[in-house]
Amino acid sequence: MSREEKIIGAVDIGGTKIAVGAVTRQGKIITRLECATIPEEGFGQAMQRTKGMLREAAAQAGAKFEGIGIACPGPLDPFTGIVGDVGTLPGWQGGNLVAELAPEFGVPVAVENDADAVALAEVHWGAAKGSEHFIYITVSTGIGGGIFLSGKLYRGAHGAHPELGHQVIDASGPLCYCRAHGCWESLASGSAMASWMREQQPAAPELTAAQICALAEQGEPLARRSVEREGYYLGLGLANLITLFAPETIALGGGVMKSHHLFLRCAREVIHEVCTQVPDAKTQITLASLGADTGLAGAAQAWLCRFQ
Repeated sequence: MSREEKIIGAVDIGGTKIAVGAVTRQGKIITRLECATIPEEGFGQAMQRTKGMLREAAAQAGAKFEGIGIACPGPLDPFTGIVGDVGTLPGWQGGNLVAELAPEFGVPVAVENDADAVALAEVHWGAAKGSEHFIYITVSTGIGGGIFLSGKLYRGAHGAHPELGHQVIDASGPLCYCRAHGCWESLASGSAMASWMREQQPAAPELTAAQICALAEQGEPLARRSVEREGYYLGLGLANLITLFAPETIALGGGVMKSHHLFLRCAREVIHEVCTQVPDAKTQITLASLGADTGLAGAAQAWLCRFQ
């Protein structure tokens, strides 16, 4: 790559790792580095590691950054870059991502909620390309999502991010840290699968969602019940979104969706049964298509949408 050619610096912040990359305007990730987040060491230490990786990513790409995009879990202010009280990033509250990186690199910095960032990437480069009404859902440790309506990313009042994972699905369900009983995340996330299995067999070793899915593949009866339950509650939450927003496309991503073949058919059946007022046939449900580095693509697209 020519040293005169500019690229976008991308930062994908998670509770366990921070990934950094150099990304073209077409969404191609040229270089990629990562380090452990280690949130307990503090916001400042994490930013120092991030700055070092950004400098290395630019050097490996042989180009200068024209801007930097950041995808970060919320709550956060996407316009000031100030981090709120993020459960997976304890101690980071009040840290300012823009103030840390913009002066260091002398370029504009855009910050976006991580699910919103991925939604932008999928609608411009991925599975929902061309969709005017699109919802991205990530099913992993928790459940989150981003909404794209009438060709624009939807923001709530004062830029607030809608927490789709905390819609109440079953008020008699388990208590979530959000203080609601039976929200979608407490019933259909990877953590919810693990909690349910632990309740069914308290004396057995704890299992992750991935391990439960692997056992279901082998025909283990309780694991099969767990993935059937996952399909049922995943379907109910998606049916709510279809009824409320009537989107053209819903793309599903996140670690749990790696085992989609075990429960997505059940989810579709639930959607078809429940969506009587808004025909589900008008909504395409597909898998997110940008792969493991979708967060970096989302961070770059967040910058393009803000500054191009």
